[in-house]
Amino acid sequence: MFSAIARVFRTPDLRRKIAFTLAIIAIYRLGAHVPTPFVDYPNVTSCLEQTGSTDGLLSLVNLFSGGALLQLSIFALGVMPYITATIIVQLLRVVIPHFETLYKEGQAGQSKLTQYTRYLTIALALLQSTTLVTVARSGQLFGNATGVPECSSLLTEEAWWAQLLMIITMTAGTGLIMWFAELVTERGVGNGMSILIFTSIAASFPAALWAIQATNGFEIFLLVLAVGIAVIALVVFVEQSQRRVPVQYAKRMVGRRTLGGTNTYIPIKVNMAGVVPVIFASSLLYIPALVAQFNQTPDADGNVPGWVTWIQQYFTTGDSPYYMAVYFLLIIGFTYFYVAITFNPVEVADNMKKYGGFIPGIRAGRPTAEYLDYVLTRITLPGSIYLGLIALLPLIALATVGANQNFPFGGASILIIVGVGLETVKQIDAQLQQRHYEGLLR
Repeated sequence: MFSAIARVFRTPDLRRKIAFTLAIIAIYRLGAHVPTPFVDYPNVTSCLEQTGSTDGLLSLVNLFSGGALLQLSIFALGVMPYITATIIVQLLRVVIPHFETLYKEGQAGQSKLTQYTRYLTIALALLQSTTLVTVARSGQLFGNATGVPECSSLLTEEAWWAQLLMIITMTAGTGLIMWFAELVTERGVGNGMSILIFTSIAASFPAALWAIQATNGFEIFLLVLAVGIAVIALVVFVEQSQRRVPVQYAKRMVGRRTLGGTNTYIPIKVNMAGVVPVIFASSLLYIPALVAQFNQTPDADGNVPGWVTWIQQYFTTGDSPYYMAVYFLLIIGFTYFYVAITFNPVEVADNMKKYGGFIPGIRAGRPTAEYLDYVLTRITLPGSIYLGLIALLPLIALATVGANQNFPFGGASILIIVGVGLETVKQIDAQLQQRHYEGLLR
């Protein structure tokens, strides 16, 4: 293992790529701590120390920004606008035929879709930065900061031009992050945006683990580490698991050459949806709390509506059994939904039939599509249950040891950390095999 790592750094081209990637990561993390103009940084720091964090969707966005959101830095929005834009463009392929046509056109069509994603990212960054500045100005950025005077005064200047400059700065920060990601993809190692997401989440691990040790003692800290190692092993196992559907290609003559006659397989992963269902479910569960927040006006008798009280009691805290049950069911539903729109059995069956491929024992065409749909439906069930259980780990930790909802060994964080880590190691391994005929992995 150590000799393989030494080969990585003895390879000049690979060494330059890794150094470039680390340099971009360092700049990205530095920008996460540079405050936006007209932000009262001492008040923000004091408020963070007294309240810890916020709950709901802002907590998820803060996780993906590496803590930059609640610090109101120039990279406050992080990669979340790009992630949202990418998901929206993927969903629009089902609704808008032009997007599906571009997707099938190859490299030219993919470039056009990437351009649409960039435009949508900037538009979403404008919207989200406006919302963030408005929430910070109103003093509601930290939802659990009642009675903390520092949290009601986060800006040094509240004039319209100051807020406009803050919005422009945060939007420009999002554009700069996109550029960083593309530079890493072209000149570094791995997918640039995935590497930056990995960096943002990994940056919160030490603080989260130290908070558990400081609050619950060294024994609970060791227990959490042991559970974390077991969860990482489970995630690696499931993420690498796949159902291989065998495919054979018939021999055919093209001129004097014989083509086909090969055996291959279609890899159907247990978790084909990745982390997207967890993000969808978290965002959807934030809507009831948001609606209740804007309907807290008491009536003539001074009573808040009963449905608002019920939502605040059961759907604003992660330790509620109702919240956990709905969260789990939403993840299962969104897993099936996302897999259905990203893997089309009919399209796969048609492509196989076009090139003379067939599944042994299954007729080509419609029977093949029905068989693939049957396999996909069965394998998605354990994948969706796995996603739901992993996503519930932070909520269980919140209820048992009082950990933060950004508990490092569960939810979207561990799925992204392991997924990006595995993909990056595979890319380094492939580049080593090209140069030394021996990779990083054995």
